[in-house]
Amino acid sequence: MCVRRCVITVGDLGEFGVINRITARLPQGAAVMLGPGDDAAVIGVPDGRVVVSTDLLLEGRHFRRDWSSGHDVGRKAAAQNLADVAAMGAVPTALVVGLGIPADLPLTWLDALADGFAEECAIVGASVAGGDITRCDLVVIGVTALGDLGGRAPVKRSGARPGQVVAVAGRLGYSAAGWALLEAGVPLGSSALQEAVAGHRRPCPPYAMGPVAAELGASAMLDVSDGLLQDLGHIAAASGVRVELDPQAFAVAEPVAAAAKELGTDPLEWVLTGGEDHALAAVFPADVRLPPSWQVVGRVVEGEGVLVYGREIGRTGWDHFG
Repeated sequence: MCVRRCVITVGDLGEFGVINRITARLPQGAAVMLGPGDDAAVIGVPDGRVVVSTDLLLEGRHFRRDWSSGHDVGRKAAAQNLADVAAMGAVPTALVVGLGIPADLPLTWLDALADGFAEECAIVGASVAGGDITRCDLVVIGVTALGDLGGRAPVKRSGARPGQVVAVAGRLGYSAAGWALLEAGVPLGSSALQEAVAGHRRPCPPYAMGPVAAELGASAMLDVSDGLLQDLGHIAAASGVRVELDPQAFAVAEPVAAAAKELGTDPLEWVLTGGEDHALAAVFPADVRLPPSWQVVGRVVEGEGVLVYGREIGRTGWDHFG
């Protein structure tokens, strides 16, 4: 009988019990030749080149456990790393995860975290192939993502040229709108507001559009993690060009508009400067016929920086040290 507490924690299970519990919830994809259980994993590399990206999530900085479930955090941690691989024009194949967790973390939260990772990876046919675990005062998640180019050239940030067009695939403004609603403590009485908050908790990157963009001849691409203006500024700087955006070209989704109305905010500010949606922004030759998933929002010209026609934008995006 449980006298003092009924919550089983990671401390009750111990390090190796936790590792076994996590790996049992993580199915292995076709690219994983040797998964968890040895000193290192072995991942197949059909292309002969490996796309590698890494990212770090800190409790209290990138997520809050009182706002997001373990499942939400697992989906988010996987998504932001898988999106980086897709932004190079590659197909994600595997993740390796370093995990720091408190001893009193409930096992149910850890189970949900592992399930979130597995579900997000399943969208692209990837898997968590291994990692490491240690005790920490807060939840800290370090993720390394691997991907395969499938014979394509990597799409870098430095290939934009004057005369080309700028296009976006995926959602913009959801995460910033959802964060603002949570921060303000607004009751989520409508489905639109609930959808905005869900967008903050679990981004929905358009993974397939990365390789599609590469096939269509994209000359530059990245995922929108720190805000569209700030991220396009990286393309402008790397390519030595200027990006000009048309604010009329952006469709503001209903959840973002509903959140803006609730909080008395201009929704376009979230669309242009909000981070963590992990949409894809790319530059294409002007004569390329883009599929409907890609929306042309601007052009590349000679010069430098990013300009939004007819708009004064005070904040350009997220700064980890700002």
